[in-house]
Amino acid sequence: MAVSVQPNEHTLWDTVLEMTKAAQEKNSDPLVWAVQLTATLNSAGVSLPSTNLAYLLVSHICWDNHVPIAWKFLEKALTVRVVPPFLVLALLSSRVIPNRQLHPAAYRLYMELLKQQAFSFLSLVNGPNYSKIMKSIDEVLHLSQIFGLKVCESGTLVAYVFSVVLQLLDASLDDESLLELAPEKNFRWSSKPQDMEIDGLDSLNEKRTEHHEGLCKANTTMAIELIGEFLRNKVTSKILYLACQNMPSHWGGFVQRLKLLVMKSTALRNSKHFTPEALLQLTSDTHKVLSRECKTTSKEVHAIMTSGSLISSASQCNGTTRSALWLPIDLFLEDAINGSQVAAYSSIEILTGLVKALQAVNGTSWLDTFLGLWIAALRLVQRERDPSEGPVPRLDSCLSMLLSITTLAVAEIIEEDESELMEETEHSLSNHGQEKHAPGERRKDLVASLQLLGDYESLLTPPYSVRSIANQAAAKATMFVSGLTVGNGYYESVSMNDLPISCSGNMQHLIVESCIARNLLDTSAYLWSANVNGRSNQIPRNVATQTPGWSSLMKGSPLTPSLINALIATPASSLAEIERIYEIAVNGSDDEKLSAAMILCGASLVRGWNIQENTILLIIKLLSPEVPADHSGSESHLIGYAPFLYVLLVGISSVDCVQILALHGLVPLLAGALMPICEVFGSSVPNVSWTLPTGEESSCHAVFSNAFTLLLRLWRFDHPPLEQVIGDMAAPVRSQLSPEYLLLVRNSMITSFGKSPKDRFKTKRFSKILTMSLGPIFLDSFPKLKFWYRQHQECIASTLSALEHGTPVHQLVDALLNLMLRKINRSGTPLTPTTSGSTNSSGSGVEDVSSRLRVPAWDILEATPFVLDAALTACAHGRLSPRELATGLKELADFLPATLATIVSYYSAEVTRGIWKPAFMNGTDWPSPAANLISVEQQIKKILAATGVDVPSLATGASSPATLPLPLAALVSLTITYKLDKASERFLVLVAPALSALAISCPWPCMPIIASLWAQKARRWMDFLVFSASRTVFHHSSDAVVQLLRSCFTSALGLSSSNVCSNGGVGALLGHGFGSHHSGGISPVAPGILFLRVHQSVRDVMFMKEEIVSLLMLSVRDIASGGLPRGKSEKLKKTKYGLRYGQVSLAAAMMRVKIAASLGASLVWMSGGSSLVQSLITETLPSWFISVHGLEQEGGECGGMVAMLGGYALAYFAVLSGSFAWGVEAESRYSKRRPIVIGAHLEFLASALDGKISLGCDGATWRAYVSGFVSLMVACTPTWMQEVNVDVLKRLSKGLRQWNEEELALAVLGIGGVGAMGAAAELIVECGI
Repeated sequence: MAVSVQPNEHTLWDTVLEMTKAAQEKNSDPLVWAVQLTATLNSAGVSLPSTNLAYLLVSHICWDNHVPIAWKFLEKALTVRVVPPFLVLALLSSRVIPNRQLHPAAYRLYMELLKQQAFSFLSLVNGPNYSKIMKSIDEVLHLSQIFGLKVCESGTLVAYVFSVVLQLLDASLDDESLLELAPEKNFRWSSKPQDMEIDGLDSLNEKRTEHHEGLCKANTTMAIELIGEFLRNKVTSKILYLACQNMPSHWGGFVQRLKLLVMKSTALRNSKHFTPEALLQLTSDTHKVLSRECKTTSKEVHAIMTSGSLISSASQCNGTTRSALWLPIDLFLEDAINGSQVAAYSSIEILTGLVKALQAVNGTSWLDTFLGLWIAALRLVQRERDPSEGPVPRLDSCLSMLLSITTLAVAEIIEEDESELMEETEHSLSNHGQEKHAPGERRKDLVASLQLLGDYESLLTPPYSVRSIANQAAAKATMFVSGLTVGNGYYESVSMNDLPISCSGNMQHLIVESCIARNLLDTSAYLWSANVNGRSNQIPRNVATQTPGWSSLMKGSPLTPSLINALIATPASSLAEIERIYEIAVNGSDDEKLSAAMILCGASLVRGWNIQENTILLIIKLLSPEVPADHSGSESHLIGYAPFLYVLLVGISSVDCVQILALHGLVPLLAGALMPICEVFGSSVPNVSWTLPTGEESSCHAVFSNAFTLLLRLWRFDHPPLEQVIGDMAAPVRSQLSPEYLLLVRNSMITSFGKSPKDRFKTKRFSKILTMSLGPIFLDSFPKLKFWYRQHQECIASTLSALEHGTPVHQLVDALLNLMLRKINRSGTPLTPTTSGSTNSSGSGVEDVSSRLRVPAWDILEATPFVLDAALTACAHGRLSPRELATGLKELADFLPATLATIVSYYSAEVTRGIWKPAFMNGTDWPSPAANLISVEQQIKKILAATGVDVPSLATGASSPATLPLPLAALVSLTITYKLDKASERFLVLVAPALSALAISCPWPCMPIIASLWAQKARRWMDFLVFSASRTVFHHSSDAVVQLLRSCFTSALGLSSSNVCSNGGVGALLGHGFGSHHSGGISPVAPGILFLRVHQSVRDVMFMKEEIVSLLMLSVRDIASGGLPRGKSEKLKKTKYGLRYGQVSLAAAMMRVKIAASLGASLVWMSGGSSLVQSLITETLPSWFISVHGLEQEGGECGGMVAMLGGYALAYFAVLSGSFAWGVEAESRYSKRRPIVIGAHLEFLASALDGKISLGCDGATWRAYVSGFVSLMVACTPTWMQEVNVDVLKRLSKGLRQWNEEELALAVLGIGGVGAMGAAAELIVECGI
């Protein structure tokens, strides 16, 4: 580039050039020339060092004055700082390196100057023209263009240092004819002259040629050694690390070329200062140097908290050992299989994110992580081994969580790791400072973790219902080890009594089998998983299938009744088997299709863990059959599939099936398949019925009712209006489900699937039959469903409007009222409604009523609210007895079970309005709970005994009999009329959650009364009913919630006992689940189990975050007092490992602090989702730090330790909360809010460090929090930093430097992205870190 000067400056620079030429001719002393030059420039008012002079002198030398004296002048100019050294070096590199073969002496001189000047950055950074010089360097070397930097970004210094090394490397490779072997051919800078002066080279004599070649070889060696110096120097190595961090693709190319040099370079092997191995190691050291310092910040606690291993705690898996670090997984798994809710998103996705977050924050190996995950899932199953009987079975959901969901989460973690390594190919990228494993490393850790499971015998005992399946898995391993190959038919039917050896299987065998099926393990795992007691030669050599099963089907056997029953009862073991059934369901005869539907919805759906998601997806696809080629007419083609759809709908309606669907995240897809069925069959007149092979009658109304009630169970339509009004912010995301939301999630799933690298591996797991192309659907596509939904919302919001006489709806209301009263010997009794405006009920006969009700189901649902209003009004005024009301409601529900939805929504709304008189449950008009009420009270007290929560008295005398709101009394009376059979279960599971939620929201003791009434009907459900009733205490009392939270902390941390190792942890928090596990009947429920069942009943979850913070800090005080003996805290001293008072004591205290933080984070996240976490980080924590606290002083002599531990506890608490809510990865479904929240919080930290915000908390707490929070972000969640505004990071870094936390300050900028790269480099230079 030419010298840039103004027109009036030409005379000055001409003078300078003439002065230089004259001095050169006279061979003047360079110092004399430099003094004269400086005087001339000063007199002309030129600012020094001068960029224009740098251009002038380099242009003068290259190449007309390439003589020693000219180079001496340039060196002296650099020495006296009249020219900027780095600009001179940049100018020389662009001219000398391409011509190094022609001018080897110039190349040598350039490198000598590089050695002298290129490591002295302080004068550059602190110089007056720093920005101008760096801009000039950028223009000379085109750094912004080459590295993709914006002009406004301050990363030019990093780019320049990186460019020097790259230029030297390319030149060295070219000198040894290796450059063409480099994988990347697009070289950034020219390493050869554009116009080679051949004549000049030919003119060299032979002797000079030898010197020339020798100098070139020496230059190559020197260039390589200079590369090593840049990689070894303390300052430049860290600057290069910034390039590694923020320019991964360029750095990857650099490493590949360096490897080429190491493998092929003769000059490197001849070097006296560097060996090939040492040079290559320097790249790895450069990669780690900054990240290592980041991670060792705040050494006092980090060394303690990252020590130890889960492997050593096999015998203490329930205590506050390192296994308790995985407590959030236990809590999530337990919460996820709670049958009272249906999640829209996959538990696989959430669990994968949770495991990654814990692995990052805990700083554990993947072996420990996988082991912790398997142990948590096994504990979940063990808590359900002997459950109390109730309407919500959970064992199959727990087994699915262990053997399908957890296995798939592990598969995603391993596949993601290996896919990243595949994409990187041979590039050793940094991935933002997190260490990469070699291919297969995580897979090896998985194998090791599964082998270690054998040490946890108490967790491996299978529940009784799956003992035979576990034995079959053990037998399969035994057969493999014995060298036998048998068909699946043997495993389907073999009895363990038939084997001549003992094959006692456990949960480890089932886990290994699931991992083999998912291609996470190969069959060599059978060698170490087979638990064989006996000799293999005792096994018969010819093993034949004993009974028909899946192998018979695959061999072509027809679907006989015996085979059908076997296939329904036995899960398919392979995808091919389930695909065969699907083909029959599509192409078979009508009877075969129905049989195939029953088989798909049998054991293969519930316990076909290895293919479960495929089975579900195939069922969903069958619910949306294609239009037949021969279909004609205006009637929907779905009508022709009515019996088939009915069988499928009934088959997937059980509680366990819906929960398993939710665990796999397929609820939105199911909702999308159900809506067209509801629309079509709800609009059809039931003129035709079908008889199923079982003898059951089916009609359009039956198909509609099953589809409609199943659809409603997928969203929380049943919850009281109060929760729907205040729930958006107070309740977790899952409570925001609605038809529109489900469709929104469905459409998003379909449009986004296949666009991420993760989806490529998911696709491989899916059946090839699943090639359906689905487009987006919207609620407007289903006008009848949309109309009902709007009516449902209006019913919740306000009372019914008057019904016009003579309208079709009015006539239908009359017909429905007659239907309700047809079994009552008072059919002529008028029911005059006060709200609906309906006329008296008609006296028409049964046949007339039946013909008038042969209308579409949607019309009946439209009329139902007016019918319910009239019946309830008549009961309130004594014209209809309670028994008659219950009977009438049962008649209505039996006629069209879908009306249960309207019954639930209408009566729930009426209860919340509070306009109805109470119903006296005296045993005369309404059923009486008196027989069980006292017993219920005692059992509730027993359940809550572990928490210390007071239970209000339920005793009622003659003067104050038990009462319920009239609509609630009607609803519970209706439910009691149902039989407890499979047919009723499909509809009771719709009403029961609504009844429970409604009763809990009503005044005490409504829920205990209902529990007492139902206990009279289903005595075996007593424990379940009482447990449900106990939740009411927490809905009505915030103090009870706080006490429960306190019990959770106390039990998890073992604070009630001095024996830390044997108390606390997961075992104390979650116990053995819920149920009558003791001979004395129901036992106290562990606080964690109780919290997970009641947190959705808490009215206002927003207050919980403040309480959790307070309880966390109180726990820290108790830990400090118990972990460090009083009066001895002054004996704490610093060693090279950090703070110690008896290493074990402090280590135990810090471990419990971390467990307390993880517990608090889990409780916040599960209670309110990402919304509550956002409020915690942006509102609660800043307010806490601003406020004045006396907690530290309460610690007595341990006050200083309390303050420090409290700060670190809050830091872990905040980072874990954010990690649970938004993940630690760069992008996820939940990470959209993260940049805003984290940015606002770091802005608060920076402002407080700037002194703009006054703090009320203890200074030690604040310092520990800031350093701990930032350290965790740097080491565990670096992607968070890159989402924050660079100016905020710079302010934060500046504040940390004021605390002498230079390393942490540098780490903040070092991972802050390209925008912070320049500031990080300047900090490295200024501090010499």
